Amino acid sequence: MNPSPQLQQAASAAVESAMRSFAPALPLAVAFSGGADSTALLLACVRRWPGQIVAVHVHHGLQSAAEGFVAQCRHFCAQHAVPLKICHVDARNEPGQSPEDAARQHRYAALIQAAREPWADARGQALAAVQSLALAQHADDQVETLLLALSRGAGVAGLAAMPAHWQRADLDWYRPLLQVRGELLRAWLQAQGQGWVEDPTNVDERYTRNRIRARLLPALQQVFPQFRATLARSSRHCAEAAELLQELARDDLATVGSPPQIKSLQALSAARQANVLRHWLRSVHGTTPSAAQLDQLLLQIAACRTRGHRIHLKLGHGFVQRCGSALDWYNSQVLV
Repeated sequence: MNPSPQLQQAASAAVESAMRSFAPALPLAVAFSGGADSTALLLACVRRWPGQIVAVHVHHGLQSAAEGFVAQCRHFCAQHAVPLKICHVDARNEPGQSPEDAARQHRYAALIQAAREPWADARGQALAAVQSLALAQHADDQVETLLLALSRGAGVAGLAAMPAHWQRADLDWYRPLLQVRGELLRAWLQAQGQGWVEDPTNVDERYTRNRIRARLLPALQQVFPQFRATLARSSRHCAEAAELLQELARDDLATVGSPPQIKSLQALSAARQANVLRHWLRSVHGTTPSAAQLDQLLLQIAACRTRGHRIHLKLGHGFVQRCGSALDWYNSQVLV
């Protein structure tokens, strides 16, 4: 069914507005699955910056439909003269790792590797090095991410949901469609006469995100029609708060030292201790403690008033222990 003229008009306005505010350094690589969202993003980018867009498709090898995704990507890119790289990854999860997290980690690694490789345009002429990467998450994805974070009891960093722009591996990353509803992206593609493929796992309600999409978003639409905009505003407020906490944590870590001195930690409030310890563990040791683990460490720090007081606690994927006047962290698997 073709979208109504009103929906087509709203879709066109939303996509045009998103692209007007999108100003990446070129050439730009677009993560391209062949689905509606990434097809809309890639088509919009190709029309705005012809000859400066390349596409990367990550083949996860997790479902039989994957070859159909590849075929759709090849067809679209040949039709629009877009250079395409297909990256095959083994996205199976490790013990204790969720399938979604494993696929995401492998996908990001493949995108970074592909962006760093040499590219040529449709005529075989070498392109300049890729400067930016664009992902196609949209307004509904942002709401789903926020609701997932709420369901897990996340702090302000988690409630900030997905950033529209960040830097990683010397690349600028963008999500230019975060203000556009998924329904509008599909309506826009239909108005352009552009097809896409549907991922069959998107309707599999064994995944929490799919249950949110199928059950919660329609209910929110009925009760709070503007929920996308208001929840996105809440996420922006959380992102600002998370940035302030990060700045405070950096300042406090400079004061307490790395590894942190116990007496210096004790001079801070419990909230600031938790904030700086999270920052220390994440930035220096690449691990994140649970709330219960961090609460236990704070109790031990408060009780640590004698030389003989021992601290040895599981935090993240390692252990925090007392070493003289300071705390230290280690991973026993790395030491073996």
